[in-house]
Amino acid sequence: MSFQGQCHCGTVKFSVDAPLPTQAVSCNCSHCRAKGFLLAFFPTEKFSLTQGQDSLRSYRFNTHQIEHQFCSVCGTQAFTLGALPDGTPMRAVNLRCVPQADLDALDLTRYDGANLR
Repeated sequence: MSFQGQCHCGTVKFSVDAPLPTQAVSCNCSHCRAKGFLLAFFPTEKFSLTQGQDSLRSYRFNTHQIEHQFCSVCGTQAFTLGALPDGTPMRAVNLRCVPQADLDALDLTRYDGANLR
């Protein structure tokens, strides 16, 4: 079972080899709050970029631990590159970029990224 997502203009597309999430993280850090992200996390090997590698640009802020990937055509950030605290590589998918996701039905976990030091 897998699901797909894409940026607004369709230049960047991806697939995740996992069931469609029913839970997401809503972080209140300045970046996530401004962009309205609803994030679901997956092991790197479950994530496949299927289109648009050459159109991706990166943005890092604060601790520079997360590589925010965005489409250079429309500016949409559909996913990030990063690692779990134990160093395991992961991808965080912005569920707002997954057409099949029922955003209103997601069980949200609030994360206080605004107060991390």
